[in-house]
Amino acid sequence: MSAEGLKYLMIGLIIAGFIFDKLTSWLNVRQQVPEVPKTLTNHLDQVKLQESKNYQKVNYKFGLLTGLLSFIITLIFLYWGIFGALDTIVNSWLENPIWQSLVYFGLLYIGSDLLSLPFDYYHTFRIEEDFGFNKTSRKTFFLDKLKGYALAIIIGGGLLAFLLWLINELGSSFWLYFWIVAAFFMVLLNMFYTSWILPLFNKLSPLEEGELKESIMAYAASVGFSLENVFVIDGSSRSTKANAFFSGIGKQKKVVLYDTLIEQHSKEELVAVLAHEIGHYKKKHIQQGMVISVLQVGLMLYILSLFVNSEMISLAMGAERVAVHLNLIGFMLLFSPISTFLGIGMNVLSRKNEFEADRYAKETYAGEPLAAALKTLSVKTLSQINPHPLHVFVNYSHPPLMERLAKLEV
Repeated sequence: MSAEGLKYLMIGLIIAGFIFDKLTSWLNVRQQVPEVPKTLTNHLDQVKLQESKNYQKVNYKFGLLTGLLSFIITLIFLYWGIFGALDTIVNSWLENPIWQSLVYFGLLYIGSDLLSLPFDYYHTFRIEEDFGFNKTSRKTFFLDKLKGYALAIIIGGGLLAFLLWLINELGSSFWLYFWIVAAFFMVLLNMFYTSWILPLFNKLSPLEEGELKESIMAYAASVGFSLENVFVIDGSSRSTKANAFFSGIGKQKKVVLYDTLIEQHSKEELVAVLAHEIGHYKKKHIQQGMVISVLQVGLMLYILSLFVNSEMISLAMGAERVAVHLNLIGFMLLFSPISTFLGIGMNVLSRKNEFEADRYAKETYAGEPLAAALKTLSVKTLSQINPHPLHVFVNYSHPPLMERLAKLEV
């Protein structure tokens, strides 16, 4: 295949990916507002269902606009060789190939983020605020952006620089060494994210002494789960939406509850939510996900090693020379169909794991309070109760509410 033919292949993949993504979203948003299911009559009414549909439609239109803008810009950059033209400019500034790549990616990152900034602002302070979700102040919004930039430079830039150095020193053999480092970093991040990264954005504090903590600790002890503490995150400083999550392995494991979750649920419901999170740990879902993610990264790096010094990809991107940074971008475009299929597979596995964690909570605690908690979460977040099956298959990491309730309430 010629460089011109490869360019049109990448354009075709971009178009196909965009159409597929927006088609599943369009099918989903076309779902009619259903009648309130009998099991939800105490939590939901027809007015709230319509509000949920309105929220879904607004986000669909917003996503279509932002997605279309990104789609068009990417096509323009690829078709008219702007990716290559930018490489020519950077090449005239610097001689060191590693610094050339870092500056190149830095310019793309800054340009992309500046372009998305007004849309992020609008989504937070217009859409989320209109539907009563946003609690983020403008100061917090921009501080989060600055902290995100700092992390991107320190962590993302550091890993990228190391990757580029390995490619420069080892050629196509880089992949195995970077895979080892990436795997170590992924495990490290999983262990210490809640301790090192999360506190940069949110305040974490131990759950205060009282009936809720006593109930949580008693349940954990009853299932043989060593739990030194439960943490509360100030999610209400940014949103009214609630959540809970489990992170870390070994002695670093932590259970984190959003303060909004505590406000919106009864003690029994909160213990049931915790039981679900412990179910993930007991069923080894966290370790399973980590192993699969590491293997996926290894696969991607190996395939990348076959193309990282390809002259044809660089030429297809509009360059006049071989440039590693252009080949990395071109590779991600070519790898996108595989990435999509891997993502779908991970979602299928994740939904299975969620059912298993639900069943664990039902067997070791009770199904009724977990079902009640899921109903409240769904109503409070305006979740769709009748998503399109294709949209669920492709995009949902959690099973739809009604499917979970069907298994919990039998």
